[in-house]
Amino acid sequence: MSAQFTLKLEEKFSTLLSRYPVKRSVLVPMLLFAQDEYGFLNQEIVAEIARRLGLTVLDVEGVISYYSMLRKKPAGRYHLQICTNISCMLRGANSLFEHAQQKLGVGPGEATPDGLFSLEEVECIGACSWAPALQANYDFYHAVTLERFDQLLSDLPAGRAVPDTPPMSHTEHEVQVLTRRFDLPNAASIDTYLAHDGYRALEKALRQMTPDSVIEEVKQSNLRGRGGAGFPAGMKWSFVPKQSSKPKYIVCNADESEPGTCKDRLLMQNDPHQLIEGILLAGFAVSAHQGYIYVRGEYRYLIEILDRALEEAYARGYLGKNILGTGFDFDLATHTGAGAYECGEESALLESLEGKRGIPRIRPPFPAVVGLYGGPTVLNNVETFCSVPSIILNGGQWYASLGTPRNGGTRLFVLSGHVNRPGVYELPMGFPLRKMIEEVGGGIVGGKQFKAVIPGGSSTPVLTADALDTPMDFDSVAKAGSMLGSGAVIVMHEDTCMVEAALRIMKFYAHESCGWCIPCREGTSWLKKTLDRFHSGGGRREDIRLIEELAKNMLGKTFCPLGDAAAMPTISIVQKFRDEFEQHLTGQACPLEGRLELELASE
Repeated sequence: MSAQFTLKLEEKFSTLLSRYPVKRSVLVPMLLFAQDEYGFLNQEIVAEIARRLGLTVLDVEGVISYYSMLRKKPAGRYHLQICTNISCMLRGANSLFEHAQQKLGVGPGEATPDGLFSLEEVECIGACSWAPALQANYDFYHAVTLERFDQLLSDLPAGRAVPDTPPMSHTEHEVQVLTRRFDLPNAASIDTYLAHDGYRALEKALRQMTPDSVIEEVKQSNLRGRGGAGFPAGMKWSFVPKQSSKPKYIVCNADESEPGTCKDRLLMQNDPHQLIEGILLAGFAVSAHQGYIYVRGEYRYLIEILDRALEEAYARGYLGKNILGTGFDFDLATHTGAGAYECGEESALLESLEGKRGIPRIRPPFPAVVGLYGGPTVLNNVETFCSVPSIILNGGQWYASLGTPRNGGTRLFVLSGHVNRPGVYELPMGFPLRKMIEEVGGGIVGGKQFKAVIPGGSSTPVLTADALDTPMDFDSVAKAGSMLGSGAVIVMHEDTCMVEAALRIMKFYAHESCGWCIPCREGTSWLKKTLDRFHSGGGRREDIRLIEELAKNMLGKTFCPLGDAAAMPTISIVQKFRDEFEQHLTGQACPLEGRLELELASE
C-alpha cells in the first residue's frame, strides 16, 4: 500500500527536486519533512520515497539508520530532548535529565502512556553558552532549571511556552565586525542589511575586481577557516581549478555540532544576508554558479530564517541570473541535515548532501578538485564566509591588522562551563585566555578555583593554569599544546571530575563515530567502556596506562579526524590529571560525584 502525501508535503518535495542536479540529494530532507508531517517513518512512507527517487527500500533504510534524528517509531506530541554533553553537564544537565525521567515516569527513548511527551538524552544541540538546554520538537529552551522544566510540562500543551532566542553577549573588549548589525531592529531583513553596507562588497567585487583579485584580498587578510582546522581560506579557494568540465559549487558547512560551539547559530539568526553575500563572493572568486547551505537538522528555525533571506535576495536581484546587471549568475539553497556530527567533516558532508550516509571519503582528491557531484567545490563554515564581505569592502590588510601575525581578524569565542558570564563574544584573534575567562567571562562561578579549560571545542586537548596567558590564536594555542578549533572555550573549576569529563567526551565520540574504520569504531567504544568502569569505581591501576595507549593507537589511523578528536582530549586529561585517576582506585564511585550536580541544579 502506497503512502498518500499531503498537499503541503507534495509542494515541499517539488521544491526540493528543483534544487539539485541529482534526485537522490532530496532523500534526507524528504525523510525529515515526511517525519515532521506524520510523526515517524513507517514502511509505506519509506517505500513511497524510495519509489519517487528511484532507490531501493534498502537504500533508504540504510540512510535512516545513520541519522539520529530519523526515527521508525512514533514519538510523543512533544518530543523533549535534553542535552547532557560537556557544556550542559557542567551546568547541571545530568540532574535535569534524572528529574525529567522521574517527573514523566519514563526512561530514555520512551513516551508517556498518553502520548503527550517523549524523552531523549541527546548530544550537543548548539546551546552551550545557555546551558543546560533542551529542545521541545524544534524549539529551544535555555538555562533550564528543575522548576522551569516542570512549568514547561504545563505550558507546552496549553500553548503558553515561548521558545528562547539566544542573545549575543557584550563586553567592553569586543571588536564588532561580524556582529555589528546584530542589535539593529529587524537585523535579519534585507532592508536593514542594505542600510548598513549590505551587498556593497559584492557590488565592489563584481564591478571593480577580478576573481583572482578577490582571492588575493582574502589571502592578504590572513583569514583562516573558522570551522576548526584553521586552514587559510584564500589558499583553499586558490586550489579550485580555473577550468573544469564539471560545474563548480560553493558549500557552506552550517552543521555546527562540535560540543561547546554555538556561534554560527547566532550569525545565521541575526545576519543571514552577511552569510549569503560571503557565499556569493566565493562563487565569483572561483567562477561557481550554485551553492548550498548545509544546516544541521536541529536548527530548523534557522532554515526558515535563511529561506526568507534567500527569497529577499532573489527578489532584489542579488541572487539568480545577471546579478546587478554584471552577467554573473548564482543560485543558492538551504539543505537540512538530520543529526550526525560526522557530517561536519567536509567530505562526509558532501556525501550527505548527495543523499547518502555521511561517510568520509578517502582523500586525495580533495573537494577543491573533486567535490560535490564530482565537481570542484569550495567548502567553508558559516563564520568563515561571514568574514569575507568586510574583507572585500575594507581590504585584506585592514582585516589582518585586527588580529595577530598569520591570524587575521576577529573571532566569535563561545564561553561555556563554569564562568559567571557564559556567552558568545566577538574578540580579536590573539585575545589572552586569562583575560577572556576573568574579565569577559566574569571569573569562575562561586569564587571557586580554576582547574582546566578546553580551548577549542571537545576535540581539543585540555589546558591547565600554566597556559592561562596563552593568546587565543591558532599558532599560540598550538604552541601551548592544544588547538583553537571552533573557538569553543569550556571552563572547568575545582569540583569537576576530570575522569567524568573524559568519559562524557568519549561517550559523544563513540555515539557519533560513523563506524567505517576500525580504530575509531572499536577504539571509541572500548575507551567509553573503560572510562565508565573506571569512573564507577571498578578501575584497575593498569587501566590508566591502557586508556592512554588506546587513545594513542587511534591517532593518525582513521579516515577522518574523528578518531583524533576522540583521542587528543583523552590523552591530555590522563597525562595532566593522572592523580585523579589514581584517586578513583578505591573500589568506590567517583569521589567528586554529586557535588557539582547538586550545586548547579539548585542555582
